[in-house]
Amino acid sequence: MDKADAWDIYPVPLEQILDAANVRVAHRSAFDLAEFLEFARDKAIEVGSKVKKAISKTFGLYDAGDALIHIDESVKPSKQTFLTLHETGHHSIPTHRKMFRLFQDCEQTLHPDIADQFEREANNFARYVLFKGTAYMEQAADHPFGIKTPIKLAKTFGSSLYASAREFARTNAKACVVFVLEPVEFCDGIGPLAQVRRVEPSPEFLMRFGRPTDRAVDENHVLWPVVPIDRKMSRPTPMQLTDRNGAVHDCLAEAFDTTHNILILLYPVSELRPQISVS
Repeated sequence: MDKADAWDIYPVPLEQILDAANVRVAHRSAFDLAEFLEFARDKAIEVGSKVKKAISKTFGLYDAGDALIHIDESVKPSKQTFLTLHETGHHSIPTHRKMFRLFQDCEQTLHPDIADQFEREANNFARYVLFKGTAYMEQAADHPFGIKTPIKLAKTFGSSLYASAREFARTNAKACVVFVLEPVEFCDGIGPLAQVRRVEPSPEFLMRFGRPTDRAVDENHVLWPVVPIDRKMSRPTPMQLTDRNGAVHDCLAEAFDTTHNILILLYPVSELRPQISVS
């Protein structure tokens, strides 16, 4: 970020970041089938059913030998941005760059646990650059507390609504939690329900209420009334939540349908009261 002089530019200037990292995005992506076959041949990659299956679930590739990034251009722009930053992370983190170059030149592969750690580190790199360190947290604190803030900040930072909502919760000083639901579907014998894709609690929420373990939201779930059906957004809806000490708290939940997911923000009503500082 310092090398790219990118701290005060919104959204994150990808070209400046790439130039500062000394890495390029391929003009012809390896995700184009013809280009991938050429890429695989040049890199001595076996092209078989297993490789094709793996590639079908991959959206970004880092070619350490040529300092080149391949991005699947069929995904939405905000995801392309995150993928580009993720692959830039692999290039910019010295250990990643050396190991990727080493394993790319031989027939060995990284142990799955190490590969998973590398992916997490690259994700953290992408998240830090995308949300400019603590800039997102600081701007969110200056906005009204509610679901509209991560929606607005997603545009400012050039992120997906999903990533913005997660960042809103994980960096918030207040007690709140974001549920990310899959689109509502109808299940025989159960009725309409939405599978829980991810739960992102704030540190304060985690300490006071623990981590929710819900796997689905159906018509009998406390959050069902806030699920937006045939509309994009639902207004703050009252409900109650019991904390880890058994105390019951009046809460509000509000939701937004991104088409790909349903984002639900849940928080105690007390978090809307202005904080009083004692000097």
